[in-house]
Amino acid sequence: MKIKNQIIANKGIAVGLILVLSILSSTIVAQTLELYLNDAVKNNPGLKAKYTEFEIAMQKIPQVSSLPDPTLSFGYYVSPVETRIGPQKARLSLTQMFPWFGTLAAKKDAVTLLAEAKYQAFLDAKNELVFKVTAAYYPLYEVNEMLRLQKENLQILTSYKQLATTAFSNAKGSMVDVIRVDIMIDEAKTNIDILDDKLSPLQAAFNQLLDRDMSLPIIIADRYDIAPGNAILSKDSLLIKNPQLKGLDLKIKSAKALEKAAFRNGLPKFGIGLTYAFVDERTDMNVTDNGKDAIMPMISMSIPLYRGKYKAAVKEARLKQSSFALQKQNKENILFTAYDLSFFKIDRAKQQFVLYAAQIAKTQQAIDLLHTTYSNSGKDFEEVLRMQQRLLKYEMAKATAVKEYYTALAQHNYITGK
Repeated sequence: MKIKNQIIANKGIAVGLILVLSILSSTIVAQTLELYLNDAVKNNPGLKAKYTEFEIAMQKIPQVSSLPDPTLSFGYYVSPVETRIGPQKARLSLTQMFPWFGTLAAKKDAVTLLAEAKYQAFLDAKNELVFKVTAAYYPLYEVNEMLRLQKENLQILTSYKQLATTAFSNAKGSMVDVIRVDIMIDEAKTNIDILDDKLSPLQAAFNQLLDRDMSLPIIIADRYDIAPGNAILSKDSLLIKNPQLKGLDLKIKSAKALEKAAFRNGLPKFGIGLTYAFVDERTDMNVTDNGKDAIMPMISMSIPLYRGKYKAAVKEARLKQSSFALQKQNKENILFTAYDLSFFKIDRAKQQFVLYAAQIAKTQQAIDLLHTTYSNSGKDFEEVLRMQQRLLKYEMAKATAVKEYYTALAQHNYITGK
């Protein structure tokens, strides 16, 4: 009876400490996970590469929106060309070509929209990284929680062994009860070793996402519950907030601008220029404007005679529009399906969490009653052990429900671009 009271007292103190720590840890956990997410966003090389792709796309804007370089040419007459005012010895020409009106603006729009699509790809990669880090964090929580429960279970089984030994010594129990507890103690120790081994690859995968040493320790929550009443976005929000769909919309707009640019490329280009002729003076006679250099303004126009390449460019831009539109439709279908699945997982995890919490409370009541029966009569010890293992099962399942809930919620946030 004394041992039983000691066990109950120890469990009462442990429960009280857990309640206090759970209140404090809920804020600490959120801060810790957010710090890890910030580190991942800052350090992950894949995300840095995505942002560099956006910066590369931005550098194309001034390349396509600028006029072509002017052409400067110089010619020297090996045999001077005689004119009325003197021999021409050399000629200097400067020409600037101009594309059809609106061509440069259309090209700039096409490249700018494509750069914006690259930025949406970066945002999607960032959201995906946040999901991956979150999805790697909660399995660590689950394993840590299971380790804590298994160690707590080992302590309880050790106390049960003392209780069974005392009962056997007082002729209230049998040696079989002691052996049963020994079997469960061995099983608990093995489970603890397996969970310890499981932690290492999970920690390595988590640290890899943060681009840091895989052996660095990770601070994981001691315990926290499922918060009720999380806001769930409607399916319509996918069309507004998801970066993948935004990126495809921008690519469609870019292809439309590219079509305009391709059509205008097939229109004439105009050029203006100036030619300066160097003229020497005549020595055989004196004429008006003798030796005066000549200046000749020029206008030129390109004739887009070979239409095949221009028609192909227009058709290519139209096909791109169709391709991006089909990709968007396919992506919407995939996202809607994933949305329904994530919503189901969130709801299922909530229901399981509530169920296991209720089962834990009822099982604990049953264990307390069985304790009393065994302490008084030495009977039903096997049932005490069975209920204790059922309690452990429910507590571990509750930890799994927490992991499943927050992982599904992270996936839901990624899908909706939250």
